[in-house]
Amino acid sequence: MRKRILLSSPLIMIAIFGSFGLKRPVNTTLPETLRIKEPTAVLYPQYEIAPMPQRVAPPFLGSSYVGFKEALAFKESQGNYFVINTLGYLGKYQFGINTLQLMGVYNASQFLNDPSLQEKVFMTNLARNKWILRKDIEWFVGHKIHGVEVTESGILAAAHLAGAGNVKKYLRSYGNYDTKDAYGTSISEYMRKFSGYDVSRIMARKNPRI
Repeated sequence: MRKRILLSSPLIMIAIFGSFGLKRPVNTTLPETLRIKEPTAVLYPQYEIAPMPQRVAPPFLGSSYVGFKEALAFKESQGNYFVINTLGYLGKYQFGINTLQLMGVYNASQFLNDPSLQEKVFMTNLARNKWILRKDIEWFVGHKIHGVEVTESGILAAAHLAGAGNVKKYLRSYGNYDTKDAYGTSISEYMRKFSGYDVSRIMARKNPRI
């Protein structure tokens, strides 16, 4: 009797597992209400971001370097790595082609699709501007121009906006030369808005490249 049971056990197991394959297939037809009838939009805007009420400022990061770069990025692009504005400035920090080439970046498409490269370019450009403005940082930090205290972070933010040369003119004219970008943002506004961040980790470098 035991021998008969042992011989029949494999047949029983085969029958059990085989039964799973004999079940009627489940109906997998997609309901009409779930069908996609139009192309899905891809997150790759070609023009300046329109103000969106649901966008919020970046998390509070204090006066750290990370707080500085994220606040500046939010002002520039609302923190979007993949945006191109109406003037052709690219990415999270809104770099122009000429500045990218100074950093050693010649492929705009690669730059736009590589967040880590954008972060490297941002730090490299800060180091370059800090070198160009090293004397002005030494001379003017701690003084006030039109009621706004001059700080190192304010100087570097303004240089990101208008270029180091224009910031030199602003400082050495004691605010009388206050140029604006194409959207009407002035050097003095960036000097005020980005005052007081700790950017000491940025080392001044002459002609740095990626």
